[in-house]
Amino acid sequence: MANNPGAKKAIRKIAARTEVNKSRRTRVRTFLRKFQEAVTGGDAEAAKGAFVEAQSELMRAVTKGVVHKNTGARKVSRLHAQLKKMSAA
Repeated sequence: MANNPGAKKAIRKIAARTEVNKSRRTRVRTFLRKFQEAVTGGDAEAAKGAFVEAQSELMRAVTKGVVHKNTGARKVSRLHAQLKKMSAA
């Protein structure tokens, strides 16, 4: 248990940062879900718009440190492959 002021402050900071990161991660998942819904719906234009938003949100999460750089790049790559496959069909 925290026994000095610095440790207590660190606990408060960690709790605050955890809340912010949780909301950022939730936001990213929301945009990913919107993209998946557009793809399953078969609407290419909506999927393209959703892809742009999802990519932007993922890369923002990367810069904020919520998601690792390689994880973000991998997810964007897979989204783009889905979009490309959908538009080719």
